[in-house]
Amino acid sequence: MSQSALAPLRLPTFRMLWCVWLTANICMWMNDVASAWMMTSLSASPIWVALVQTASTLPVFLLGLPSGALADILDRRRYFIVTQFWVAAVALVLCATILSGRMTAPLLLALTFANGIGLAMRWPVFAAIVPELVPRPQLPAALALNGIAMNASRIVGPLVAGALIASFGSAYVFVLNAVLSVASGFVIMRWRREHKPSPLGRERLVSAMRVGLQFVFQSARLKAVLVRISLFFLHSTALLALLPLVARGMAGGNAGTYTVLLAAMGSGAIVAALFLPRLRQLMARDRLVLSGAVLQALATAAVALAPNIYMAASAMFLGGMAWITTANSLSVSAQLALPDWVRARGMSMYQMAIMGASALGAAFWGQVATVTSVKTSLLIAAISGVITMLGAHRLVVDREMEEDLTPSQAFKVPVADDPPTSGHVLVTIEYLIQPARAAEFRALMQESRRSRLRQGALSWDLLRDIVVPGRYIEQIVDQSWTEHLRRFDRVTAADVALRERKLAFHIGETPPVVTRCLVENTVRR
Repeated sequence: MSQSALAPLRLPTFRMLWCVWLTANICMWMNDVASAWMMTSLSASPIWVALVQTASTLPVFLLGLPSGALADILDRRRYFIVTQFWVAAVALVLCATILSGRMTAPLLLALTFANGIGLAMRWPVFAAIVPELVPRPQLPAALALNGIAMNASRIVGPLVAGALIASFGSAYVFVLNAVLSVASGFVIMRWRREHKPSPLGRERLVSAMRVGLQFVFQSARLKAVLVRISLFFLHSTALLALLPLVARGMAGGNAGTYTVLLAAMGSGAIVAALFLPRLRQLMARDRLVLSGAVLQALATAAVALAPNIYMAASAMFLGGMAWITTANSLSVSAQLALPDWVRARGMSMYQMAIMGASALGAAFWGQVATVTSVKTSLLIAAISGVITMLGAHRLVVDREMEEDLTPSQAFKVPVADDPPTSGHVLVTIEYLIQPARAAEFRALMQESRRSRLRQGALSWDLLRDIVVPGRYIEQIVDQSWTEHLRRFDRVTAADVALRERKLAFHIGETPPVVTRCLVENTVRR
């Protein structure tokens, strides 16, 4: 099987949806440019102009988890289509309001926020779809192609928006956005994905969000990825946040200088994405992440010290290469740490980590630049970025073997003659082990704890019999009988292997006794 950088594009469905993703990102950049430019004509206050970016990105941070939960419990194809038509509807409202002369600064922010809701809905579902479109060996290349789409749109979107604004006005940017979004929606309709609803029915939104959070908190590998991506964007965002001031401070610096520097970064990211398969053969993923972070920090320092646009553009090109290398490697790690049933929720929290770190980093490094200077702020960000990523590489990286998250039906699903319709379910499993191996057994049971909670259990405890040496009781509480049954749908090959390791400790003549009880809350008079 080919693992070249462009191999996933040979798959018709991936190619079709990748084109949709490219178009969606171009529309996003066109919308941001047109909205920001429109705001400058509605208000001269810098705060109103700055709030356009806030209104665009805040929904992704606030609604990331709910949108990821919806993408996991609903038909992903239909959900994806709805996001496209939502964005199209917002663009049409923007266009109509501008042409009627009724646009105001607060209304523009509200409609920009509404467009951001569409973006918040769209990203998790697309991230969850990609692994089912390509074979596992081609997943890194597919994610790199997504990075190419994002960086190509960073160049194309503003150029198209600028040309339309100069020739016809901002309203026509939103017209084109609406047309492209509607067309993309119809293209997605051609995707013949078969949705298989759970016989247990849909998860409730609040419960689905809780389970998603639990999975992330109980996954050492995923937490390590989130820490590293947060640290990377917290520091790397300094370059993008302060780049307009860098461009303005150069000899003859103007808006064109800023555009050239952005284009250089996007070009570097595209070139690096084409060589990522080769880099992955030469270096382990952790090494790629660290090398990319160090190179990005060096590029930031080089831009801060660059005497002219040529040196700065060269550094931005290298920064773009480093950015996509690090981001792609961590994105692959996140995808491989997630089973399909919780993929959209996990990737939504990955995106929330990026957006939150970027927002915090932009504000922090902007304040540092205000107190000191732009050059000083960038140099501090570069040095701090290297130090923190080295610390993360040493302290928080999960170096365990990747778990086999292949779905398994090895566990027998319990059947109840009269299934309870409400109330928590208490499950107990009794083990009898050699007392001399107690410490080893307790350590293994911590893995069992993480596994049960990742699957959605409310709580987990390990009880030790005071009278009978070596008798332990594993106790799990599920929210309901239905949620208890859902855990059986979430069993992976890694969970089966874990059960075999636990059974190897059991010395009883019969298998461990499993009991299931309904928790009844009685009121004493």
